[in-house]
Amino acid sequence: MDQDSHCTAERELLEAVSRITTFSTASPSDEEQNQPKAEISCQVRKENPEKDDLQDSNTSLSPNSSMTTKELQEYWRNEKRQCRQVKLLFEIPSTRIVEHHLSKYVMYKIIILQTGSFDSNKSVIERRYSDFEKLHRNLLEEFSEEMEDVTFPKKTLTGNFTEEIINERKLAFKDYLRLLYSMKYIRRSKKFIDFLTRPELQEAYGCLRGGQYTKALEILLEVIGLQERLTRGNPVSIVPTLCAIVVCHKDLENPASAFEYGEKALSCLCVHTSHRYYTPLLETMITLAYELGKDFLSFQEKLEEWKAKKDPVRVFTLKELAVREYVQ
Repeated sequence: MDQDSHCTAERELLEAVSRITTFSTASPSDEEQNQPKAEISCQVRKENPEKDDLQDSNTSLSPNSSMTTKELQEYWRNEKRQCRQVKLLFEIPSTRIVEHHLSKYVMYKIIILQTGSFDSNKSVIERRYSDFEKLHRNLLEEFSEEMEDVTFPKKTLTGNFTEEIINERKLAFKDYLRLLYSMKYIRRSKKFIDFLTRPELQEAYGCLRGGQYTKALEILLEVIGLQERLTRGNPVSIVPTLCAIVVCHKDLENPASAFEYGEKALSCLCVHTSHRYYTPLLETMITLAYELGKDFLSFQEKLEEWKAKKDPVRVFTLKELAVREYVQ
């Protein structure tokens, strides 16, 4: 092939690629152009059923957002993760009988896994019959219609500690949790999420208040993964836990780890600057960035910007806020 023919062929190939790219990215069909935006939105939801679990549009970013490039990248990474179809699987592989003073009860070991891919970060918790019973009562109060056909294993007067009864309840509670999780409004409810996370969080914050930062951190790191899975689409709800982790790392003199979790917490608050944790978190991030030799001016600018918009009020430190969580 001579040089002119080669150039012509190359030019035609480039033009064809350009036409394909332009058509696929910038030229919607006449039908799409005439389709109402509301219908398109519904169509997207049908193609991505888990999109319903995201927050309403009030959490979306505007094109004029003042976020930094790094914050934007983290935001869209979170958005992409949230758009994936994520489901949880509940298993109850074992139990143990606890005898404490005059009481005796069975603890059920619950393993919570994420389906769809290999999950190396499974969550393990323990609950007793009375915990399940309390959850059921609470859900009946709020979701009487949804819970109408949900059965709950009844107590027996005798034989509660026999192998047969325990095995029956293991299967019953596993099916019970799966059924609850299958109902959107219940799995997103505070009562359901509290059942799966609150006892561990109460223990962790108790350790934090007592200065047992290593133990508190160990529990918080176990819980945060489960919280993230349960509250997809509502990242603000995990900010207190992330900030408690920052406090623990900071007091254990792990500034790099504290800074890492602080960045995660700030990314959750990028469009929620009125949140009670926002200002104390910025102040902590300025201190950590200065200590680590990182850029702290961006945090300082955000803090000054926030103060200029708000009336001066007494603001707690990040640690003061953390120790107030889960105080009974």
